[in-house]
Amino acid sequence: MRDGGRIAAAIQVLDDIDTRHKPIRQALKTWSDGARYAGSKDRAFVSGLALDVLRRSRSLAHLMGADSNRSRCLAALRWVWEWDMDRIAAACDDSHGPEPLSEGEVAALSALPSLKGAKADVQGDYPDWIEASMARTYGQHRIEEGIAFAQRAPVDLRVNRLKSDAFDVLKALEAMGAEPAGQLPDALRVPAPAAAERAASVEIHPSFAMGWFEVQDLGSQMAAACAGDIRNQSVLDYCAGGGGKTLALAAAMANSGRLYAYDSDARRMTDIIPRATRAGVTNLELRTPLNKEPLKGLEGEMDLVFVDAPCSGSGTWRRHPDAKWRLTPDALQRRLNEQRKVLDQASLFVRPGGRLIYVTCSFFAEENEDQIAAFVGRSPDFSVKPIELFSPYLTPQGFLRLTPRTAGTDGFFVALLDRKP
Repeated sequence: MRDGGRIAAAIQVLDDIDTRHKPIRQALKTWSDGARYAGSKDRAFVSGLALDVLRRSRSLAHLMGADSNRSRCLAALRWVWEWDMDRIAAACDDSHGPEPLSEGEVAALSALPSLKGAKADVQGDYPDWIEASMARTYGQHRIEEGIAFAQRAPVDLRVNRLKSDAFDVLKALEAMGAEPAGQLPDALRVPAPAAAERAASVEIHPSFAMGWFEVQDLGSQMAAACAGDIRNQSVLDYCAGGGGKTLALAAAMANSGRLYAYDSDARRMTDIIPRATRAGVTNLELRTPLNKEPLKGLEGEMDLVFVDAPCSGSGTWRRHPDAKWRLTPDALQRRLNEQRKVLDQASLFVRPGGRLIYVTCSFFAEENEDQIAAFVGRSPDFSVKPIELFSPYLTPQGFLRLTPRTAGTDGFFVALLDRKP
């Protein structure tokens, strides 16, 4: 495919998202299924352009003075991908491309880009209805935080100490550009790809099949590390999902003690067993909701209950920018209700003197500080214990808050709670 056809395809995908309210992955698959002629580079181009437009939807429309996916794509090519005017014009003139540039488009694309005077939510590329939440969490830095959430994300890896070490994994992935990610000795990073290129396919590397590493955002790894030394303890991962943090906890336990994984939705747990087998985990016991009373016998027995709570996912907007525009106040409220129930239920399994860790991949204080304050208010046996790790990213209350701008990670919140002996 030539540039024009690729641009037209990206516009088509974005229009499909708007009209059919599809997640971008589904829209891309629909286009790809109908474009068998498209090669891997074509698909990377179309995906990359559509994602970059979704990351910066509001600012791109503002710069063009037009609220259409065509305008946003042209603006992304000009100011994000840094194409010159001749290349954009040639692509639009292509018989397989979008229509030729109008006089207004030429004028807009030729001007110096400026967001001066635009509202904070336009400059920061986030929905206007969350302005109060952004201001509450980030204050005067909310625009910068929004801009950071609009960048492409790297591929982060967690070295699996049960099978390998950082030196060997770095050596194995040298050709992919892997490097230490910082913060944790077993965290590695493959930089984000160029605009029209695919992310590194680390999961097809033989060392991945051998269980040497897992793909896991650095922020997620740091959240799991807040568990501290949990060797020989009893640990319950109460919202295990696909098992990413479960495996991180297992590695920290060095296969000692007993690790239980549970999720209220059995479908989310289908990957845990094969992943754990590949990783060499031997201390894991799944508690599936398909069984009657799946957590019976664990009440009040756990040294640590890890709660990776259901949340808005706002912290992952770098990787899932379409979710930024799909989130609604009603959806956020549903998550808040779920979080309250999860906290109350999970706390029943913490032994006296044990600990509970609450994690979200969200920046909303409503999902984070407010939930912890409300839980402690109705659960007098529990109190906040300030986290002692990662001091540059701690809040005054001792919670861990990670953001793309401050930590170079996805957005995460972590709270540590003690139960009275």
